[in-house]
Amino acid sequence: MATGVRRRMGVDERRQQLIGVALELFSRRSPDEVSIDEIASAAGISRPLVYHYFPGKLSLYEAALTRASEDLADRFTEPREGPLGARLLRVMHRFFDFVDSHGPGFSALMRGGPAVGSSRANALIDSVRQAAYVQILSHLRVQDPPARLELVIRSWISLVEATALIWLEGRRIPRRELEVQLVHDFAALAAVSAAHDAEMAELLRAALRDEPGHGPFGDLVARLIALA
Repeated sequence: MATGVRRRMGVDERRQQLIGVALELFSRRSPDEVSIDEIASAAGISRPLVYHYFPGKLSLYEAALTRASEDLADRFTEPREGPLGARLLRVMHRFFDFVDSHGPGFSALMRGGPAVGSSRANALIDSVRQAAYVQILSHLRVQDPPARLELVIRSWISLVEATALIWLEGRRIPRRELEVQLVHDFAALAAVSAAHDAEMAELLRAALRDEPGHGPFGDLVARLIALA
């Protein structure tokens, strides 16, 4: 009979394993509550071996944050095909998949994480925000955005972050409803800006030109008409 033999991992493979284990633990509890001993136990190795690959908990935490931020930024990547409203809704589905699965870790990332690692965490989340901003511009087919459009997009990204953090505290609003509402929020912010600026009005008309009546933006218009 074959006996179980533990396979020896290479340096990079072991580092990636430890990052994955740490990220999983940070996803369930605040990073401040997770110890090196717990990470070592979950990885099936000794505490000293963890320190062989990472100088300390902070370096492992930052590596896990880097992977999480890259994953989160990828959630905003969407093919430029079909109506804008439907594309944004798919982005929100994927974004909240991440939020739902990595609640405490997401909160730590957005709020800067442990104080000792806040500067690195802030840089990472800024990179996520920038990636999201670039993706939205791409969907709007705008390369040189006017000031009002930049304000709309960055305000919406901040709204998405804040909404997700509040939702995690009690999940009192059904997730799918919230995803649709955030897409509606984007349209509303753009519409208010367009009401004050001719260039924004033209950009909004171009973005809505192919929107179907049954899509997220058409649904918003119907709701507003009913409300009026």
